[in-house]
Amino acid sequence: MHMIPPHVNLLPEIPAYTVLAQPMVKTLKEGHLLLTFARLWGKRKAVKFVRKQHLGENGVALEYSHRYTHCLMPPIQPKINYHAAISFLTPHYIVGKNVKADKKICWIHTDYSNVAIDKKSEFKMWSQFDHIVAISEAAKKSFISIFPQLSERVTVIENILPQQFIQKQSEERIILSEGSTINLLSIGRFSYPKNFDNVPDICRQLVEGGLKVVWYLIGYGPDEALIRQEIIRTGMQEHVIILGKKDNPYPYIKACDLYIQPSRYEGKSVCVREAQMLCKPVVITNYGTSQSQLQNGVDGIIVPMDNEGCARGIAFLLKDPQKMKELEKNCSKRDYSNVAEITKIYRMMKC
Repeated sequence: MHMIPPHVNLLPEIPAYTVLAQPMVKTLKEGHLLLTFARLWGKRKAVKFVRKQHLGENGVALEYSHRYTHCLMPPIQPKINYHAAISFLTPHYIVGKNVKADKKICWIHTDYSNVAIDKKSEFKMWSQFDHIVAISEAAKKSFISIFPQLSERVTVIENILPQQFIQKQSEERIILSEGSTINLLSIGRFSYPKNFDNVPDICRQLVEGGLKVVWYLIGYGPDEALIRQEIIRTGMQEHVIILGKKDNPYPYIKACDLYIQPSRYEGKSVCVREAQMLCKPVVITNYGTSQSQLQNGVDGIIVPMDNEGCARGIAFLLKDPQKMKELEKNCSKRDYSNVAEITKIYRMMKC
């Protein structure tokens, strides 16, 4: 919050909207009885839908939570009609229903072919927007395969990254494992898509293969207990270190020897781009949109998704210092900021 520029008008917090980001026990104690009941009702409906459709729970519970609560929340700045309103994170009900604006724009950050959803319900949600932004061509393609009726509204805008800011933030001095230890790093929400629960087993195979590595994880989320359980099960307590939430992760990227994104699926990982901007060798798994993330063998390496193949690919790179330096050099020659993409947003607001 302290990084928000002073010329940005930050609206006062509306208490009702905090209900979506807190445990239901806490929201009850705060007196949000009706909203908590609506959220609980959405959760029950999601469980029923998932069981009936034989789906995984990805996406449905969160979408239903917003679907059944937004109508009970007060409008945001009801006396103001904005020129444009942007909903950057799904679900998009709040901007869709509770904000007045001439243009409404929303974002897709993931590979929709891997997310279990209620298609009928989500179609209504997405249909409220004039423009739908995908963060990569692959993300656009997967979204359109689910919602072909919305294809004309979808535009690709690559993630816009502040290169000078990132480089400045990375200058803070931090110390990881020293000596001959190889420092690995992954950043992301501790959740199913990021696949961090398999990091301990992948790391175990690296260690058993004779590599002296420590793998650091930055982030937080619902899978933390599972990850810690796997660390103990694999005996990797000294080799997989959870650093938790960091306001400034960039010094850790700068200090690591190799950045790894072991995801099950992604739209387009911002963390991978940030690592490349700091000229770090990058390894990603072969998720559905991986080919749009980097040029394999040039500014990163794509390895198999399974643990054994992933470990083998990482080990092969770590044992080839010349290739590591080549990846660093190639990253230093490229511009990953995508600053020109901002013109596409201006264009949307005008048309």
